[in-house]
Amino acid sequence: MRFHFSVSALRSQAEILRSRQSDLFPRTYSHSPSPPSPRPSFGIAFDIDGVIIGGHAPIGGSPQAIQRLYAKDGTLRIPFLFLTNGGGVPESKRASDLSKLLGVNISPLQVVQGHTPFRELLNRFEDEPIVAVGKGEPGTVMSEYGFKKVLSIDEYTAYFPDIDPLAPFKPWLMNETCNKKSTSMSVHPSYDVYSDRVKGIFVISDPVDWSRDIQVLCDILRTGGLPGKEKGEQPALYFASDDLEYQAAFPAERLGMGAFRIALESIFNTVNDSPLKYTSYGKPNPFVFKNAEAVLEKIVSTMHQTKEMTKNGHAHSFSTLYMVGDNPKVDISGARKAGRPWFSVLTRTGVFKGKDNHSQFPADLVVDTVEEAVDCILRKEGIEC
Repeated sequence: MRFHFSVSALRSQAEILRSRQSDLFPRTYSHSPSPPSPRPSFGIAFDIDGVIIGGHAPIGGSPQAIQRLYAKDGTLRIPFLFLTNGGGVPESKRASDLSKLLGVNISPLQVVQGHTPFRELLNRFEDEPIVAVGKGEPGTVMSEYGFKKVLSIDEYTAYFPDIDPLAPFKPWLMNETCNKKSTSMSVHPSYDVYSDRVKGIFVISDPVDWSRDIQVLCDILRTGGLPGKEKGEQPALYFASDDLEYQAAFPAERLGMGAFRIALESIFNTVNDSPLKYTSYGKPNPFVFKNAEAVLEKIVSTMHQTKEMTKNGHAHSFSTLYMVGDNPKVDISGARKAGRPWFSVLTRTGVFKGKDNHSQFPADLVVDTVEEAVDCILRKEGIEC
């Protein structure tokens, strides 16, 4: 059984956005300041993998494309953000990495990852034992969001030496187990995994060890949060996205978090009496695009350092919001579901490589690269380069 996230969470997200001040785009450049520009009527959301980067390297002229959105003095002139189903690291680290890769100053506010909405669940799980799953730094991500009792699945598994029957055949894990257990116990002394039931599981990025993670998650989910005990009510389960495939460095698409979810759900429903319950975030959920619009409104307010309101008492609104993506089923489908003011732009540098438009999820515009996409957007909006 699948549950969808409610758009009502936008209210709390907007409060978080309003609390962030105008130090997001520091003016630390030696050039003369550019003259004030009028408030822009449009904004841009870029997917990352397959649009901005391929593996770990920039693609499609992305550095040149993104740099065109800044003034000569390094200040932002066109509001944009990165809207990705990926993740695994805090938004601050992703922003820093993108800044170095693209040669501009990217604010953490401009990075919206698949797991970013997990912040909205802090009131429910702040003091509850939770497990974070995925590559990268899942425990660090959730801790930075404010969750106080977090263990990564690596740390959690280290408390149960026999929970993974295939562990003896994974020599790369053997040397880390003891260190992870001692570190977990020192950092989380109030989280007793042998008596405190796990209340929530958060899959924040693609899991690495599918066999172990499916086994451990089935144990937690079937027993009400205490592996090895009697069956109990299933803890809450959240996926940061549901991408079946995505574009990485390898020429063909790679299986993503959606594939892992299908595997877990199929196995769980086979070995358990009740079907798996979960909530899935990420594109193409229309909520993601509503949230991105709210973030872009905050970015505009930050750029102009004003709290100017429209005659209806609402925040600055956009005539057009561009979604630049490479995955028709995710980026283009999501923009189409979100409706106006979203305008979809499909690149050929990632999942989509077709000559013509996608037949099932056609984009409003198809281009070869993100550099071409930015060129078309700026010309359409009458912006001088």
